[in-house]
Amino acid sequence: MTANTEAVLREPPRAGDETDTLLGSLERQRRTFAWKCSGLDAAGLRATVGVSSMTLGGLLKHLALVEDDVLSHKLLGNRPAAPWDAVDWDADPGWEWRTAAGDTSEQLLALWEQSVARSRAHLRQVLAEGGPDRLAAADHPGRSSHSLRRLLVDLIEEYARHVGHADPIRESVDGLLGEDPPR
Repeated sequence: MTANTEAVLREPPRAGDETDTLLGSLERQRRTFAWKCSGLDAAGLRATVGVSSMTLGGLLKHLALVEDDVLSHKLLGNRPAAPWDAVDWDADPGWEWRTAAGDTSEQLLALWEQSVARSRAHLRQVLAEGGPDRLAAADHPGRSSHSLRRLLVDLIEEYARHVGHADPIRESVDGLLGEDPPR
């Protein structure tokens, strides 16, 4: 792990190593997503656009789940943490999307921030033990494990897709536009 990965990178480095570039890209997406969800009350987090039922609150809860699933369960093999451990995913596969409407903005933001904090701690742990070639613990029978590199690329892609979803929703709430949060 390089010195730059000790702190949360604000941007991907212009000419950094692979790990710093991946982590910087992930942090940029997280920061942009947090900005799109910031400063809103429960009504703002429940707003929808057009025929879509997607909300910023649902995105917060979904990405909290994704953080824990990718960088705790898949990477380290940890059992799901609360609240994910109590969900019957077969009976209610969209639980995080459906239940977000009943959560306060403070609960949703805290859930996401706690998941991100756990993910950062897991990444520090794994990077101290090796690099992006480290294989994930959660094996799928008959298939090889993903590398940390692959998991990070998948997580960056997930955030980028959902930051794109967040753009028109947030614009519909209060007109907030932009690609990057203010410095």
